[in-house]
Amino acid sequence: MNRIRTLKAIDASVGRVAVPLARCIPLSPSKPEHPTSVLVIRPGGIGDAVLLIPTLVALMKTYPHAHVTILAERRNAAIFALCPGIENVFRYNVFSEFRSAVFARYDLVIDTEQWHRLSAVIARLCRPKTLIGFAANERERLFSHAIYYSHDDYEAASFLRLLEPLRINASEPEMPFLRPPQNAVVNACERLKPLADNPFVVIFPGASIPERRWGAKRFHALAERARAVGYAVVVVGGKEDKAQGDEIVSGGMGLNLAGVTSLIETAAVLQKSQLLISGDSGVLHLAVGLGVSTVSLFGPGRAMKWAPKGDNHTVINKNLPCSPCTIFGTTPPCPINARCMTEIGIDEVADKMIAHLIP
Repeated sequence: MNRIRTLKAIDASVGRVAVPLARCIPLSPSKPEHPTSVLVIRPGGIGDAVLLIPTLVALMKTYPHAHVTILAERRNAAIFALCPGIENVFRYNVFSEFRSAVFARYDLVIDTEQWHRLSAVIARLCRPKTLIGFAANERERLFSHAIYYSHDDYEAASFLRLLEPLRINASEPEMPFLRPPQNAVVNACERLKPLADNPFVVIFPGASIPERRWGAKRFHALAERARAVGYAVVVVGGKEDKAQGDEIVSGGMGLNLAGVTSLIETAAVLQKSQLLISGDSGVLHLAVGLGVSTVSLFGPGRAMKWAPKGDNHTVINKNLPCSPCTIFGTTPPCPINARCMTEIGIDEVADKMIAHLIP
């Protein structure tokens, strides 16, 4: 969270100076009839990258002969391996890759960043024929086509709106819209061998901030309920989630794969599961894109923007007067110890879980 605040401070100071300078770079405010080269900029986390995929699919379907390049970050770049058809993925924070992306020439650049000004400045530096992006602040002055953005719209729908200047009428994506590569599927099967093909539920206990965590003890109690109805539990996450995972599966509840699988292998594990239980997280959106049912726990995060849609997904949200409190990725310190999460009861989550497993 300190990193996010630092980036926002840099963007607010440097970005405000850079925007008027970048406006000197000319653009052609016209729709490219048949773009052959497209750059899509997607900084940020896993969730944004996942929910951008339906937009990429619609774009590639409309322009099947276009070469599509992604400029992402280390933390989310792997997601695009789950979208067949993406040819090049470059990363902001690897200088040689950043240079390769920015100094190429494109008919069309789509900046999918919602707020940071420097992302729009970078997009303008590419000097595309057409430049599309969100009009969240003065960044809108850099685009040939600036698109309205709202916190109250589902993020996948907001991304699809970026295609409007291209006259692409994208509908709801076909499910699933993510596809793990075969080598990840093979590795996941190897990791899951101890379960002997028994059905399982995935739990992701992690979160980017403490206020979004439900707690290992509660998840362990949930694992006991899953085992009582015939389901093992598999914990996924990063190395930072390993200790929680050990506690959750203690007593023979299942497998702890936190810190063991790559992001793509985690997707392959999710694909074989019956259900994911998670807070507001990138792993939650992975499950949605893979067509896996979910039970999600929302508190500080904006459910209207991030909560999964559809009958296969259950969202638990106490809707306290002070929530949601997260704005453009920043969550203020909570003076009431994240009651929006701690008031979500074990019985409540267990009932929703069992309703998915035993309709």
